Amino acid sequence: LQDQVSVTQNKEFDPLGPLPHGWEKRTDSNGRVYFVHHPTRSTQWEDPRTQGLLNEKPLPEGWEMRFTVDGIPYFVDHNRRTTTYIDPRTGKSSLENGPQITYVRDFKAKVQYFRFWCQQLSMPQHIKITVSRKTLFEDSFQQIMSFNNAQDLRRRLWIIFPGEEGLDYGGVAREWFFLLSHEVLNPMYCLFEYAGKDNYCLQINPASYINPDHLKYFKFIGRFIAMALFHGKFIDTGFSLPFYKRILNKPLALKDLESIDPEFYNSLMWIKDNDIEECGLEMFFSVDKEILGEVTTHELKPGGGDIQVTEENKEEYIRLVAEWRLSRGVEEQTQAFFEGFNEVLPQQYLQYFDAKELEVMLCGMQEIDLADWQRNTIYRHYARSSKQIMWFWQFIKEMDNEKRMRLLQFVTGTCRLPVGGFADLMGSNGPQKFCIEKVGKENWLPRSHTCFNRLDLPPYKSYEQLKEKLMFAIEETEGFGQE
Repeated sequence: LQDQVSVTQNKEFDPLGPLPHGWEKRTDSNGRVYFVHHPTRSTQWEDPRTQGLLNEKPLPEGWEMRFTVDGIPYFVDHNRRTTTYIDPRTGKSSLENGPQITYVRDFKAKVQYFRFWCQQLSMPQHIKITVSRKTLFEDSFQQIMSFNNAQDLRRRLWIIFPGEEGLDYGGVAREWFFLLSHEVLNPMYCLFEYAGKDNYCLQINPASYINPDHLKYFKFIGRFIAMALFHGKFIDTGFSLPFYKRILNKPLALKDLESIDPEFYNSLMWIKDNDIEECGLEMFFSVDKEILGEVTTHELKPGGGDIQVTEENKEEYIRLVAEWRLSRGVEEQTQAFFEGFNEVLPQQYLQYFDAKELEVMLCGMQEIDLADWQRNTIYRHYARSSKQIMWFWQFIKEMDNEKRMRLLQFVTGTCRLPVGGFADLMGSNGPQKFCIEKVGKENWLPRSHTCFNRLDLPPYKSYEQLKEKLMFAIEETEGFGQE
């Protein structure tokens, strides 16, 4: 009876649709899912619908495979916002003349699909991790790195704080992830640093080598972050947008620089927009970098110190200097992080998410207080009584929390709010409240300036028009018209 119950429950939540004829899904006494093939009276761990799926050639950038309720695979192209039954890798259709499926960017469906894969990867039984609150970092490091087979970290976690009563049915593990993330990502340890003086997102610190064991610690942190995603637990602090893109194996763009170093980004944009030869600027394909007070010169390409930047080659210079600024000599640390990460959760399992969705998966979705948001918003060229502003708040009121968070990410660059809520929002130059400015014409799309927490909202003529344009901005997976 227990097996039948688990079969029913799994059908209800299974994003892959029904099993092929003659197959049945069951759960053993350890809670691990297995599959029975009745015609041959054989059993196996692998899901017959997904055998070989992840061993095939990966889908192109921005594509995702989903399944209809009948188990028929179809493909979502997030780049063009279309769906098709034709596999982009083979050009073959999984269904001849199939109906058209409407495009959706369904975050909940992606999470459900990801949780399904984690269930497939999970190992039976549990592992015990015993840590003292006083020496949380070192105890956790020693125990997590003591597992020679990192796949053991996919087993159910049983966290023990000695001297404290209480069985871990998830709550203690949740606290452990939260407290440990606060410790390991603390800039005091010199492993991570804030992305900017007023940007509290974290990135790898190029000076981390002052700790001789820093690469071991980065491997440990990679395992720990992968465990948080695998077990569905949240961490206390977030990374910079470029770091999330690295976790997702997505290419970095010049635009990503703005979120971590707006001054540097603006100087590159100035070079791009002006004739540097007319201005008499003398630059070479090399940059100075300072680590722990020591200034060294880094050549952007072989012999770069002797190659002058001209109007003709400045595009190459901008690309190379942006790549350097985004990696900043932390290749070894990044490699160690991903070595640990992939041992627990191969990065390919995250391929359907964008950077902002990954941040929500890792940091959680805060309940957004609409009254606090309205109280701490300022307006430029609009008044509180302007019809566009009244429509804006009406639209926010109608949204669910996920959409509100998506809009917050679009304008501020992150889904995380400070402890003090909207009153404590920070911009690139210090405290900066959420701002809505009247900019552009009614046929323009909204734009955002994440450095200044500012939304450029054109003077739309109707509520429906405002709603449609803003929805497009929110649903655009990598953000639209951001500056």
